Amino acid sequence: MKQFSFILACCVLFISACAQSEKKPTSNTNKNNNSKSMNTEKITLGSGCFWCTEAVYEQVKGVIKVTSGYCNGHVENPTYEQVCDKTTGHTEACEIEFDPKQVTVDELLEIFWQVHDPTTLNRQGNDVGPQYRSAVFYHNEHQKERAEYYKKKLDESGAYAAKIVTAIEPIKNFYSAENYHQDYYKDNSNQPYCYFVIRPKLEKFEKVFKDKLKSK
Repeated sequence: MKQFSFILACCVLFISACAQSEKKPTSNTNKNNNSKSMNTEKITLGSGCFWCTEAVYEQVKGVIKVTSGYCNGHVENPTYEQVCDKTTGHTEACEIEFDPKQVTVDELLEIFWQVHDPTTLNRQGNDVGPQYRSAVFYHNEHQKERAEYYKKKLDESGAYAAKIVTAIEPIKNFYSAENYHQDYYKDNSNQPYCYFVIRPKLEKFEKVFKDKLKSK
């Protein structure tokens, strides 16, 4: 872990120097009224179960809103059950709205690469299926360039024993998941999956990224 963190930190420095209600698509809409007065940006990330991704990014300073949902599939308004059937083409992902003056795309991607395993195809731990694939869904060319650059540099650095399989795709559609999926960890922290899977991941994240946490 220490070796990985050192390699990742070096890459970050180098990169910085070089440069059940109705669900509707939200990739082109601003869902947070309070954010209309500030210049916010969105990026959508898939790193396994969206409960885990949401729990992590809700702690990040500069992140305004995190929405769990289903991304880039071919079925409109999919349900959780449909996505779990693995026939809709959707990825479980989180749409992250953030203030670029407080947190950069590079920092969000730095967290992304470290809080999940980007080398396992369609799997994170015991969560198996195409809906759990590792993916960056970019909203603009800058996000695409940074994601591709990170992926290339991390592969070249040998940070992982296996090749990174993370998909980097333009955002095509995003449907908010059912209400009970939103803020899932906050509302269900003692549920077995939250306690045994999400909590250890969150505790590790909080130790590694102390300087990026929101004030409590």
